[in-house]
Amino acid sequence: MTMEEKFTSIKEFYPYYLSEHQHPISRVLHFVGTGLVLLILVVCLYLQSYFWLIIIPIVGYGFAWVGHFFFEKNKPATFKYPLYSLGSDFLLFFDLLRGKEKFSPSSKSS
Repeated sequence: MTMEEKFTSIKEFYPYYLSEHQHPISRVLHFVGTGLVLLILVVCLYLQSYFWLIIIPIVGYGFAWVGHFFFEKNKPATFKYPLYSLGSDFLLFFDLLRGKEKFSPSSKSS
């Protein structure tokens, strides 16, 4: 399925998402960014100090977009599919954590 086609579920979208995240450094950057987002959430809840929640988009998207622009050399799907992309960020994070996905999924290099 191409980006021009409409995705109707995250299950349909996730394989496309994975195809756009093949570079190992990009996957590491996505993993770190999503991990930091989760850490910020936990710390804010624990401390009951919610001011730092404003940096979540900067941290999450900052790491991911560096991966896209400098390593994948593609446009983040966030621009066209923001909710599916956000959900897929967390799916990839937990798939990497469980070993269901690998940091080096292919022999792609650059």
